Formats: sequence, C-alpha cells, structure tokens
Amino acid sequence: MKLSVVIVNYNVKYFLEQALLSVRQACVNIDSEVFVVDNNSVDDSVEMVREKFSEVIVIANKDNPGFSIANNQAIRQSKGEYVLLLNPDTVVEEDTFEKCISFMDAHPDAGGLGVKMIDGSGRFLPESKRGFPSPKVAFYKTFGLAKLFPKSKTFNQYHLGYLDKDENHEVDVLAGAFMWLRKSVLDEVGLLDETFFMYGEDIDLSYRIVKGGYKNYYLSDTTIIHYKGESTKKGSLNYVKTFYNAMIIFARKHFKGEQAWMFILMLQGAIYFRASITLISNFIRSAYLPILDAAGIFIGLFFIKNFWANYYFKNPDYYPTSFLYVNIPLYIILWLISVYFNGGYDKRSNIRQLVRGIFIGTLFLAAIYGFLDSAFRTSRVLIILGMVWAVVSTIGIRAILHFLQYQNFNIGREKNRNLVIVGTKKESSRVLELLNQAEVQSNMIGVVAPKGIDDTKTYLSKLEQLDEVVHIYKINEVIFCSKDISAQQIMKWMTMIGTNVDYKIVPKESLSIIGSSSKNSSGQLYTIDIRFGISDTRNKRNKRMLDLTIAIFLLILFPIGILGVNNKSGYFLNIFKVLAGKKTWVAYKQSNQSTVENLPVIKPGVLSPIDGLKVLNINEPTIQRLNFIYAKDYSAYNDIDIIWKGFKDLGRV
Repeated sequence: MKLSVVIVNYNVKYFLEQALLSVRQACVNIDSEVFVVDNNSVDDSVEMVREKFSEVIVIANKDNPGFSIANNQAIRQSKGEYVLLLNPDTVVEEDTFEKCISFMDAHPDAGGLGVKMIDGSGRFLPESKRGFPSPKVAFYKTFGLAKLFPKSKTFNQYHLGYLDKDENHEVDVLAGAFMWLRKSVLDEVGLLDETFFMYGEDIDLSYRIVKGGYKNYYLSDTTIIHYKGESTKKGSLNYVKTFYNAMIIFARKHFKGEQAWMFILMLQGAIYFRASITLISNFIRSAYLPILDAAGIFIGLFFIKNFWANYYFKNPDYYPTSFLYVNIPLYIILWLISVYFNGGYDKRSNIRQLVRGIFIGTLFLAAIYGFLDSAFRTSRVLIILGMVWAVVSTIGIRAILHFLQYQNFNIGREKNRNLVIVGTKKESSRVLELLNQAEVQSNMIGVVAPKGIDDTKTYLSKLEQLDEVVHIYKINEVIFCSKDISAQQIMKWMTMIGTNVDYKIVPKESLSIIGSSSKNSSGQLYTIDIRFGISDTRNKRNKRMLDLTIAIFLLILFPIGILGVNNKSGYFLNIFKVLAGKKTWVAYKQSNQSTVENLPVIKPGVLSPIDGLKVLNINEPTIQRLNFIYAKDYSAYNDIDIIWKGFKDLGRV
C-alpha cells in the first residue's frame, strides 16, 4: 500500500466532512487507506463518517487522549509506505497526494514533506515552512520582531520568511496540519512523542527526523486550505498556556545546560507576556463599548449638572462635588448593568434593548433614591435628564460606529453582503435553499458557470471572468460548489482575487456551507441544524441571572425555606454552589451519558425537567426527549416552573 491518511477529529464534523470528500478525490488513483481517530466528539462526527464514508477506518476514543496519542493509534495500524497526518479543517487538491508521492519517490533522503497552505481567505500561511525554535529564534517571534521584519534572515528564522513561498525548499519543521512522512523513517526515529497533548509534537518529530540523518522539505507545487482555529481558539489564554508549555517540553527534551536554562526562562516569560497581551486585547474587545457609553454619559451629566444649577437654582456651585464622584458613577453603573442584562451589549443588539435597559435602570435608581443619605440625594430632575441623555448618547455612539463599519444608520443590522455562487444551475439552487433555511441575509447577485456558458439568462458569466464579476458587482462573498469546481480551481481563484472577499465552499451533498475569513478565528458555518435556545447568549445570561436571584432569595429566606425541603444540609450547600457558578438550579436529567449527548453543555443541575411531573419510572427515550425539548425551547419561565414544582428537592446532592 502506498499511502495511509490519518485525521484526528474533535468536534468539527462539518469541516471533517469536507476534508474527507477532498481526500476521497485525491486518493482516486492511489492505493491508500484513510483513518479517522475521533477524540470523544459530541457533535455526531463518528456517526457522520460511518454513514457517508464507509471506506474510512474509524477509531472512536471514549475520552480525549490528545493529538499525539490519537495519531499514533492509527499510525501503528497503518500499512502505507507513506503516512500523512492531516488536520480535519483542511481541503486538499485533487492531485496533492500524487505530487507528494512523486516528490518523495524522487528524494530518498526526504523523511518528511510539507506543502503550501492558505487560510480560508486565500492568504498564505507562513507556518507552511518553519525553522527550529532555538532560544534566539523563539525570542524574535515571541516579542514581535519576526512580524516586524518578515523577510529578514536574522529575525524571521521561525517562519523562514526569506525563502520564496513559490519555490521548493529544504526546511526544518513540518506543520502538524499536513505532515507527509516516510513510514520507514517513523519506524527508525519513533512516532509522535505522547508527552505533548497538543502543539509541539510536530516540531519534536521534525527535529528527530533531521537528527536521524534525513531531510524535511517544503513543496510549493501543490496547495491546501487550512481553515485554522477550529480545534482551539488562538485568542484564548488556554492556547497561550498550551502552546508555550509545549515549547518548554521541547526545550527540556532537546537542549542541555545553559542553552536549555535560558530557553525555558525566556519561554516562561513569554507565557506571562503573551497572556497579558491576550487579556488586554480580550478586555478591549469586550469592554470598549461600555467604556465609550460610560464616558459619553459622564460628560453629558457633567454639563447637565452645570446647566441645571445655573438655570434652575441660579447657583453654579449648588451641587456638591460628591455628585461627580459618587452619584454620576452610581447612575452609570446601574444603567450599564441594566443595558447588559437587557441584551444591549449582545453582538446583534438593537435600539429597543438599549432603551429598555436604560429605562429599567432608571426605575432602579428611583427605587433606591430614597435610601440614599441626604448628602447624596440630588434633584430627581437630573436623573430624568440623565436618562434622556443616556439614551441619546448611547444611540449616537452606536450610530457612529455602525456608520463607520457599514456606511448606513440601520443600527443592529449589518449591511447586506453581495453574494455570488459558482456552480451549475442545479447545485446553485440547492445552495440558495440552504441559505434560505439557515436564514442568511444577503444580496444574491447571480451564478457563475463552472465551465463554458450556454444559458446567459441563468449565468452571469463563465468561471474565467469571476474576477471581473467580483469587481463589477462589488462582491463580498463567493460560494464555490465543490461538486462542480475542483479544489485546485477554488484555491487558484481564492489566491487570485485576494483577501477582500470572503470565500465559502459547499461540499458535495452536504447540508453545510463552510468558510473562514481569518486564520485566527473559528470558521463560519451556514447550516440547517437545530438551534438550541439554551445556547443563545441572552438565554445564557438570563439563566445565570435567575440562578443568582433565586439563590440570594433562598439565602435571605433560609430559616423559612429550609422547612420545606427534604435534605436541609444539601439545600444550604446547593445555594452556595449556585452562587459560585458550580451548579445551576435546573439542568438536564442525566441517567447515563447518552441522555445528554449532542446537547449544549451546561452546569450540573439540582433539578431537571423531570421534576414536578409526578411520573414514576420514566424510560430512557422519554428522558432524552425531555432534555432535548428543554434545551431547544429554553425559557427562564420553564426554570421557575420546575423550581416551584420541585422545591422540596432543592437539597438534592
């Protein structure tokens, strides 16, 4: 057998489907076998593979042992002369494998091979070719010098930026997303080091291949798409910690003495440095709008205070200085908290949610006004005027930000994107139906024919004129039908048109449309899957708010409430577990793992949808259906009803 392809999957079913379809095409003329090792996914990945890809050998793990262990499981069973370790969020060209085999056959000194990779926007991925991370190389990368001087042989050794991406080269490190390996070399230097859970194992194996007397090559003659960001989120602290800890494992294994000590010290410093940058950037992304709102309201109230003091009281010093430092911050905090809990800071918020939040916040202010010390009890008129200004300023801020991004003032609504589909009439009609069912809003400009054009009423143009169509109609998004156009052509057009357009691919007979506009973010999916209400951002927040409110209420009424529960010590313990966020009052009924598979993950619950039904001996299928309905049609009112009916069991542990 010539080739064994190994794909390790973890909860990326739709990307895996697309990858396997491309692998199937690339293996047509090759004696090959394909393994999918699934690390305990909960998204029906295994079922999908068994149903649609009967030729694939599936290894379904009952836990997540990590990337290295999973790959090794399949490698040990493989029979191919070559082994390809391939990520599930990739697409290969139809002749990728044939070109790799030709190159490796012609270069017996080659232990491993990598290829040119682009992300979902057609942008070249620099990790396609890398150097070994010596202390100096790692320092330049960690502190941004490699990015500042991308073509420098001194500063960008990590990504070998001085080497032409369109030429073949000998390189140090192969990317784990596509590692083409000679099986006899693996037998000699060993499999992936299972000390690495994720990240670092590709560098370690590449290093051992070179130390074993073989060479690693970068092949520019073929291209693959690597969407990236699917198994991990690069903007997370977990990514920073996992990546740099993997580098520390590598340093301890391969470097000795002072070199190892300096490298490890630098990497530990890098963890704190990059973690700080990540925390700051994440904070700015999530808090910039509330900060702008707070600043706008504060400035407005400052002038309103001066105006009212002069106009009504004829005394510019009528209000004490404490108004600026106590009252205004209190007003702002209550308004912003109320806006948050009314969905005003959700990604798809609208003016109604914003105004409602400020109005409810004002009611809270009015309610606590009488409890304030007389020194802090200013004119009620300022609260009313402040409310009006808060509405005006927050709407104004959103109008300006929205206009800068979308060039219109339809706040809460994105500018409709101009869309073109590349495919036959039949397949493009199927794609339109998918878009409609997924409720995707866009301006459908038309269809580009994958081959020669006969029907000018159906098609805008032929494929050779796609760049002209994109330019003339100001296209924002191109959807390729992979049934009608080859992966090679798709990648060619992605790189030709450039990164100002978003690209998506519809796999053959798939119910998903897949793409990604950034290498650092997770891919985008248009699917017609069931939408679970419990996954909605607003419902998540409402559920947590309800948990806290009920927990505080039960704590205040503890002497009375404890009389009505069965397990009094458990009742007290559950209150504090809910307050700490370790439990929720209502969650799924879990008699075994299958009852919650494929449902959104939530905290363990004290009660479940079963409580209050007064039905004994409910069978497993019924429990599964009740859990499904609870997740799909979630409402805070359902939780309240379940808690009321199951009050006596609130002490359950």
